Amino acid sequence: MKQLLSRCVLLAGLLAFSLAPAQAQKKLKAPKPDEDKIYEAAAQPAVPVGGMEAFAQYLSDKQNYPTAALQRGTQGTVVVTFVVEKSGVVSHVEPQQPIDPDLDREAVRVIKEGPKWTPAQNRGEKVRMRVSIPITFQIPADQSAPAVASAPAATPAPALPPAPAAMDKPTVVAPDQPARPVEGTDAFFAWIQQNLKYPAQARQRKVEGRVIVEFIIQKDGTLTDIKPVKRLGSGCDEEAVRLIQASPKWVPATYQGQPIKQKMVLPVVFQL
Repeated sequence: MKQLLSRCVLLAGLLAFSLAPAQAQKKLKAPKPDEDKIYEAAAQPAVPVGGMEAFAQYLSDKQNYPTAALQRGTQGTVVVTFVVEKSGVVSHVEPQQPIDPDLDREAVRVIKEGPKWTPAQNRGEKVRMRVSIPITFQIPADQSAPAVASAPAATPAPALPPAPAAMDKPTVVAPDQPARPVEGTDAFFAWIQQNLKYPAQARQRKVEGRVIVEFIIQKDGTLTDIKPVKRLGSGCDEEAVRLIQASPKWVPATYQGQPIKQKMVLPVVFQL
């Protein structure tokens, strides 16, 4: 009987010893990610559905240049930060370093209205992750145009005062008053949208986007030297030029009380 009891005690001791490592392993197991934590980096980062290339194309197609910023000649890059939730939607969208109220609002809008994201993962679990995306507002100008200097993005170029005949090249100055549409910028863009005729080929191909048009505002307010500097194709470029040619006159820029020529670059938006 004593021998049997000692064997039972030994067996119980062995069981206790064998269970101890298993319990210790459970305690050492990595904890699950905090549901509310926002990760700055993750083993598998968040990415837009369709990939970054498709997301960049979305930004190019849907980003608009605010009219007010366009008239002021404001440009720059707005870095937008946001949180990709575990569901793939974005939240807490805000400019990291605001540069202009109108540009900031447009940058936030285009991110909020963008496609869903594939959420980040850490240790096999979906987690919330903070993402930063730069949104650049810049319209290219034709560097070869001899009449005026190239303009910053979406801004009137420095204009030309009357130059003496002896000068080989015109002098470039900042006008005292930049050129502007007779009825105002908002009315001008409203006229553009009301009179735009969507090309049949572009409609058939479901082409959308912006044609950037450059033109010269002459001293009498007429628009000349109209040409697309960023093309869309499928008949949109020709329609954009036609619209600018048919558009109302502008109030010319002035320098020291005298009207002068000025270059302008503006977007014509095609959206089905």
